[in-house]
Amino acid sequence: MPSSREVYLLPLTDSGAPDVLGGYIYLPPPTKSVYVVRFAIEGTSSICRHGSLWVNAPKAGEQFDRNTYHEYRLHPDFSKTLEIDIPIVSAGAFAFYTTYTPLPDFSTTASSSPRPTRTPTYYLDVSPSLSLGHSPLPLDSLSIFSVISKFMGKYPTDWEKHLKGIGARSYNMVHFTPLVERGNSNSPYSIYNQLEFDKECFPHGEKDIATMIQNMEKVHGLLGMTDVVWNHTANNSKWLEEHPEAGYSAETAPWLEPALELDTALLKFSERLRSLGLPTTLNDVDDLLKVMEGMKTHVIGALRLWEYYVVHVERNAQAAVESWKSNNTSFSGGAFADPSTGSLEGVKGWSLKQRADFLYSNGFFGATEMGARFHRRIDPEVGAAMLVLLFGRYEESGSGATNAAAASSTMTRILDELNLPFYREYDSDAAEILEQIFNRVKYVRLDEHGPKLGPITAQDPFIESYFTRLPLNDTTTKHNPKALALVNNGWIWAADAMRDNAGPDSRAYLRREVIVWSDCVKLRYGMSPEDNPFLWDFMSRYTRLMAKYFAGFRIDNCHSTPIHVAEYLLDEARKVRPNLAVFAELFTGSEEMDYLFVKRLGLSALIREAMQAWSTGELSRLVHRHGGRPIGSFEIDEVSSTEHGDIGNTVVNGGTVEKPEIVMRIKQSPVHALFMDCTHDNEVPAQKRDARDTLPNAALVNMCACATGSVMGYDEIYPRLVDLVHEKRLYSSPYENGEITVGAGKGGIGGIKKILNEKHTMMGQDGYDETHIHHEGPFVTVHRVHPISRKGIFAIAHTAFPGHMNGDCGLSPVNLNGTKAKLLGSWSLEVDTSEATMEEILQDKAILKGLPSHVVDISGISLEPKDEGTIITLPRHFPPGSIALFETWIPGAEHSLGLDRFVTIGAKEAFNKLSLVDLNFLLYRCEPEERDFSRGSDGVYSIPNHGPLIYAGLQGWWSILKDVIRNNDLGHPICNHLREGQWALDYIVDRLERISKQEESSELLLPTAWLKQRFNVVRKIPCFLIPRYFALVIQTAYTAAWSRGLGLMRDEILHGQEFVQSLAMVSIQQTGLMQNTSLYPTKSVPCLAAGLPHFASDWARCWGRDVFISLRGLFLATRRYADAKEHILAFASVLKHGMIPNLLSSGNLPRYNSRDSVWFFLQNIQDYTNMVPGGIDILKEKVSRRFLPYDDNYFESDDPRAYSVSSTIEDIIREALQRHASGLSFREANAGPNLDMQMKPEGFQIDVSVDWNNGIIFGGNQYNCGTWMDKMGESDRAGSKGVPGTPRDGAAVEITGLTYSTLKWVANLHKEGNFAAGAVKTSQGKHITYSAWAIKIKENFERCYYIPLDSTEDSAYDINSVLINRRGIYKDLYRSGKEYEDYQLRPNFPIAMCVAPDLFDPTHALHALETVDRVLRGPTGMATLDPKDLNYRPYYINSEDSSDFATSKGRNYHQGPEWLWPTGFFLRALLKFDLMRKETSAARVEAFQQITRRLAGCKESIKNSPWAGLTELTQRNGEFCPDSSPTQAWSAGCLIDLFYDAREISNARTTKS
Repeated sequence: MPSSREVYLLPLTDSGAPDVLGGYIYLPPPTKSVYVVRFAIEGTSSICRHGSLWVNAPKAGEQFDRNTYHEYRLHPDFSKTLEIDIPIVSAGAFAFYTTYTPLPDFSTTASSSPRPTRTPTYYLDVSPSLSLGHSPLPLDSLSIFSVISKFMGKYPTDWEKHLKGIGARSYNMVHFTPLVERGNSNSPYSIYNQLEFDKECFPHGEKDIATMIQNMEKVHGLLGMTDVVWNHTANNSKWLEEHPEAGYSAETAPWLEPALELDTALLKFSERLRSLGLPTTLNDVDDLLKVMEGMKTHVIGALRLWEYYVVHVERNAQAAVESWKSNNTSFSGGAFADPSTGSLEGVKGWSLKQRADFLYSNGFFGATEMGARFHRRIDPEVGAAMLVLLFGRYEESGSGATNAAAASSTMTRILDELNLPFYREYDSDAAEILEQIFNRVKYVRLDEHGPKLGPITAQDPFIESYFTRLPLNDTTTKHNPKALALVNNGWIWAADAMRDNAGPDSRAYLRREVIVWSDCVKLRYGMSPEDNPFLWDFMSRYTRLMAKYFAGFRIDNCHSTPIHVAEYLLDEARKVRPNLAVFAELFTGSEEMDYLFVKRLGLSALIREAMQAWSTGELSRLVHRHGGRPIGSFEIDEVSSTEHGDIGNTVVNGGTVEKPEIVMRIKQSPVHALFMDCTHDNEVPAQKRDARDTLPNAALVNMCACATGSVMGYDEIYPRLVDLVHEKRLYSSPYENGEITVGAGKGGIGGIKKILNEKHTMMGQDGYDETHIHHEGPFVTVHRVHPISRKGIFAIAHTAFPGHMNGDCGLSPVNLNGTKAKLLGSWSLEVDTSEATMEEILQDKAILKGLPSHVVDISGISLEPKDEGTIITLPRHFPPGSIALFETWIPGAEHSLGLDRFVTIGAKEAFNKLSLVDLNFLLYRCEPEERDFSRGSDGVYSIPNHGPLIYAGLQGWWSILKDVIRNNDLGHPICNHLREGQWALDYIVDRLERISKQEESSELLLPTAWLKQRFNVVRKIPCFLIPRYFALVIQTAYTAAWSRGLGLMRDEILHGQEFVQSLAMVSIQQTGLMQNTSLYPTKSVPCLAAGLPHFASDWARCWGRDVFISLRGLFLATRRYADAKEHILAFASVLKHGMIPNLLSSGNLPRYNSRDSVWFFLQNIQDYTNMVPGGIDILKEKVSRRFLPYDDNYFESDDPRAYSVSSTIEDIIREALQRHASGLSFREANAGPNLDMQMKPEGFQIDVSVDWNNGIIFGGNQYNCGTWMDKMGESDRAGSKGVPGTPRDGAAVEITGLTYSTLKWVANLHKEGNFAAGAVKTSQGKHITYSAWAIKIKENFERCYYIPLDSTEDSAYDINSVLINRRGIYKDLYRSGKEYEDYQLRPNFPIAMCVAPDLFDPTHALHALETVDRVLRGPTGMATLDPKDLNYRPYYINSEDSSDFATSKGRNYHQGPEWLWPTGFFLRALLKFDLMRKETSAARVEAFQQITRRLAGCKESIKNSPWAGLTELTQRNGEFCPDSSPTQAWSAGCLIDLFYDAREISNARTTKS
């Protein structure tokens, strides 16, 4: 048996974006075996039109190349989800996008196709696979130790001692600051030569590095990580002299010229302070203000910086006049001819500002970036054109000279106006320059928290220089002098990480906003290697050299590194080391921007620090953020798996691979962290808090479910942050010899850190990713557990922030419910921080030392067993700086198979014998249905603070749990309820036990036993875990039941889209056994509800019209042939007056008031014969008749005549047709208020007849409503009682279409010898064949129903032109009681189009459908009336009891609200008629895509519906309608019809081809 293949499911939306919460796709390393990312794309989504998926993930054996994308063509399939499997063979950041041609708007006329386009680029981040020896090291198991390399001493002696001590403390990775040659400042991050290792440390260069890394891994158990610095180099890097183009200078970045001039002037000003009589020592702000005043005069004023902003007025005015005089004009592409410009007199009337604005918009250069002085200018030819309009063409003779002077004066005034905003721009920048310089000088020379620099000297000028000026020598003199002053790097508060601060769109260097690093030159990469070949190559070699030896990178100053540069260089690194861990110092100030860097670069984690916390509460928050998922989190990984290694068939990129699969969803992932207790950049606990906090801070960090780290000096308890630039001393550590005393001891916390690191690595390797954090005063407790074994580590930390002193323990006893605990140890840190000791330590000139310290054991911790749990009580003496560590386990979770496995296996076997009716009970049953089953004693379950479930069955629970699981919402009322007691478990089991005892439901015994066994185990675990395992059981059972249901249906549904499957499950939802109703008076059979919960039980459940609008989709298209047949036979048995009842009432009290129901019924018999194998045989099936054939007498169901006579279905069809042909006229049986308390007496009269001039059937009157739009007025207050909202008397268009369809069908049956009768007798006694009757309808249909687009054609049609409201459509009615109602646009003619397309002229039909699409189609449903109609009322509120005749008591039910079931017929008709005109394969695909686009609202609706169905109707534009039945049979069934039609069309085309 082959091993299971892991598949990560990645659905794409219609726009091609990943359908993953947060959009961040983070995948595990492909360690044991290659896994697959399965892109799932709906078969005819927008991106499938001429679509291709492009992925640059390498195939096996390939080296990754960012620009090499593999193309996967998207072959559209309306009924399926396209699945493309991409094997993941290596770590990295991989990109994907789709190319496609956008779908044009639907049009009945030829239109140009949109241009091909592509989606944005999206990313797959695959984690690297790290290992030490043969043990994998997941990122979350890393314990990283940072060292500043230059303080490590001599290699190998000093280095080996330190590395031995680091390894002995169970760290597993060392982070080195850069090991290459440093610049003049001696800062590790100011690199002199990126390609040479520091000779002072490593005399043999690269060879020493290779040896060190080998020893680290094999001897000390340590991986290596180094910083990479890509955005700057040391200001004395020798290679800059040869390649100054690597930096930003006035030559490579001319927009920096004013910044350079200002910087130079500031340096000269600094040198002249004494000669200017200004202070050179700043003692207070007054001294600084004096210098600032001098700077305004001698720098800002003297520089005339405004000249970099403004237009040179005289020069530009003269140029414009000269162009005007030489007739050199440009009207800027006709700009002056624009109507907004007006006439010549209009231009003359413009204000100066209008003229200046026009020049700026149409003839201006240099607007967006800085340049040389007066670089901004106007186009003289455009200026000349304006002068032409103002003064006419220049003429030398006569008054030419006068006009020239006037023109020059006018242009001067215009340019002065043009300059006004530029002067304001300069004023703003000048003010900012002064503000920034003042604040910076104040900080470095005066502020208490600043460095308090001394006197202003040549070596220490007034303000730092923003530029490095390269020395003049034989090398540099070869270059343009402008190239020799290079911008220094730095950072800006709250800067945009995607913006180049030295780029053309930034003035940060001019405005002095940069906090500059004077020892570092900012590197200028440009956009690609072509822009700066040397630099890209040089830094690529540097990067590859680092990747050769180091398992991890820390990207220094990542937020200031151009992202495309980092992307390129990481690609270079991963060529050398594919499994490179990449950490980043990234401070963008935006979580969204963090995600962008993480996704594009494939960052393993971002560096975060616990020492940033200013209080215990803030530290608790940071631990919570990086600690992992909450304990008891829901498991959302698995979508499906093949139990017991069963083989599943999977379509893989067009081929079939037989292999068991585990399919998992890609979970929402936060940005991962490398959480440091302290970094080399920030102050230590002895400075920021209390030195004792070193221990609890370290413990809390190590309890987090992420990579963690520390820095040399932290465990040793150094008293101060080590200055990485100016410090000269070397490291010392009590752990240098590698001998660690585990636990208590003197000289730092190394003995405890070893324990913490070991536990952290173990938890990371084994997957302990659930955590609970509790904050109480100065205490923080952290419990981290394994999600399956439930083993854990529990820590208590008493923090030591300033002010805690030595307070006694104040932590409440800790109750570990259902959890056993064992003490691993408890310790307290004592540190000597006296002034004398501090002074002694800091005055050591040779080595860096820690403060004297002692870790002591703490005794007296009480572990009191309670039930299956433990109560932990701390002793009174548990001072700040103390921790306690425990092992934990949960006895109730110790199952031989593993609790997770036990609760999720065996469901398939337990559920695989269930029938569809069993599944109806197991999954569904709303409140009325459940009350019916329990005979009123039980209903659906109700959750406190939430309310009743939708269903009593599993769907009721799953509708809540699916979102709770997805959002990991452990605070939801259902979770609280499950933690409080086990009532929900009892309810589920008790309910199933009751039903399974009934003989007809005995197959439910196995699922009941399966659930009971799982719940019995779940009952034993601690209450805080019950929500997780309850959800796991329900999810498993629900999935098994869902799969069983689909398995009983047509293969095309089983393997179809999730949307189609959801629609198909509505057939199970709506069909079940009831005690109080059935299809027959005395026989109980499953019957179809019209909708839930409104139409769930008793007389309101089963409606003839609803059944036969729904039946084709819910029963026939799903292969529920027996259920379809049962409903056909049942309604055939109650045929009377040639009609079937609308309200069946089990056949006891059928009501015959719907004129359309019988035609949908007959259409379904036709569908049955065409869709069911051997379906023609149904015509010979016999049914016992509730009433006598051709007899209008009514009698009760227990009358001896009832069911005394039998007829075949063929007889039933013939009788229905004959009764209509000869005419119907009857008054409803039992007419009166007991039958219908709203209807007037006239409404009970039913009359139906045929006009044999055209073959069309007419019926009804203005007092009844015999079609599906059957709302009767009910309001006494409004005077609408007994007045139908939509009587639709006359000939409803859908009835005419259904009649024609039936006649054509039976005529054909007769011709083939499958139907004995061939004709009917009219009311005049004449015989007419079915065929002739059908022909009459066809010959007259367009004339009677079509409203032509062109009024000149009106005479060819039976219309009253005065009443036409909209043209190019089909009438809703023909010859109704209110003639204007004929012409109303409603969504009914598409029904006729579906069943009788040959009645329609295809051109007319398509235009009419386009109108319906534009006017009536809402997000999910179809508006029931044209919004232009005066009767349009789109908000249905049944409870409204107003005086409004149109809307009171919901009379406008069908006068504008948007009903969903007509959407199915509309889309079927649109597809049918659109395909008629499509001649190419691509055009046909477009037709299907137009349909897909229009299904988006329905897909979203059923996905989000707690009822797991589609609603009956909505208000206008899809707004929620509270009075709508939330799941309606026909809403789902009619859309299944659409997919069935699409499949049949595709099959027919395949057969034809």
